[in-house]
Parts: sequence; C-alpha cells; structure tokens
Amino acid sequence: MKKISGFLKTIFDAFPSLLFVVDEDVRIYHLNSTAASELGLNLTDTFLQRTGDALHCIHSTKTPRGCGHAHHCKSCIIRNSVNKIFTGEKVIRAKEKMTLIHNGESREINLQVTTAPFVYNNKNYALLILDDISELTQLRSLLPICSYCKKIRNDKSYWEQLEGYIHDHMDVDFSHSICPDCLQEKYPKLAPRILEIIKSKSA
Repeated sequence: MKKISGFLKTIFDAFPSLLFVVDEDVRIYHLNSTAASELGLNLTDTFLQRTGDALHCIHSTKTPRGCGHAHHCKSCIIRNSVNKIFTGEKVIRAKEKMTLIHNGESREINLQVTTAPFVYNNKNYALLILDDISELTQLRSLLPICSYCKKIRNDKSYWEQLEGYIHDHMDVDFSHSICPDCLQEKYPKLAPRILEIIKSKSA
C-alpha cells in the first residue's frame, strides 16, 4: 500500500479515535493523526509493525517473535476481531482490557475495539478503531461511596463530592433541586404550598 494521502487521509485524520489500517496479521499500513499524537507514533517507525508491538502490549514482550506469538495472543480481541473481518464479517465491536508498557511502567486500559473491512487499490485491509473507555467502565463498576455524606473515593483514595466526580469523568454538569420527601422533611411548613405550585405548573 502506498502512503494514504489527500481525501482519505483527511477523513482518517478527522476521526477523534485512534484509527489504524491493518492487514490480516494486524500489521500497520496507516495510522491517523490522533493515534500519532496520543501514542507518540509515526508511520515511518510503525509501518508494517504489528499493532501489539507498536502499542507496547505487555504480551508482545513475552516472546522474541512479538505480537501474535504469545499464549495470550490467541484470545486477543483486537487480533481476533481483525481476523473475522478477513473471513467475511462486516463490522466487529468488542471490548478488551489491554496492558500497555509506557516509560517502563505497565498501564491497564479498557478498549472499545471496532473493526471493519476496507478495500484500497483492490487489496483488502481492516480499519481498526480503538477508543479508551476506562473512565466509562470505571463508572459502571462498583464505586466506593460514603453512606452518610455521599462523597466518592476516587482511584487516588481521595474523597470528593459526587457531582465533582461525575463531572470529571463524564463531563456532566448538575442542576440542584429537592425531592418531595426531602422537601417535606427540611421545610414542613412550606412543602404543601410548594408541592401545590409544582403540581399546578405540570398539569
């Protein structure tokens, strides 16, 4: 494959996700600007490298032959998703935990993996799109929350307000109100009148 340029490159670079064009052995033929900037990669160094080697997957270091040859590689969702594309499936979406090595330290991330078939110059390739969903996955798991003040303990063992935690991890802002039960408890004299006003406005 010659270097992708022009219109296709513009489209690929518009993707906010990490995007690679790979072959059946998950060898990289192209990567978009998001993958280059976020992972510190460039096409010259990664061209024809297997994705696990380029991303410094911890399993690719367990054998001299690299990505695709360790015992774990048989169950790798990235590799298996790409292989399915080359056996006729259209689009594969899957999630996987991946341990990467960066600056000598291992880091586990949760990936949303999307693969789709791609034809260029009459040759078959796979589009491999990777999204880091670690924060979303963390929010779907059990969160340690104080049963009294409702603060959440974050991954650095600091306690922070629920609103701040959700805002930082999901970019969601809150508007505050008061539920009918708390209204009755905190403002028993005003509650009947306020509830009557609310009821008349919603009617």
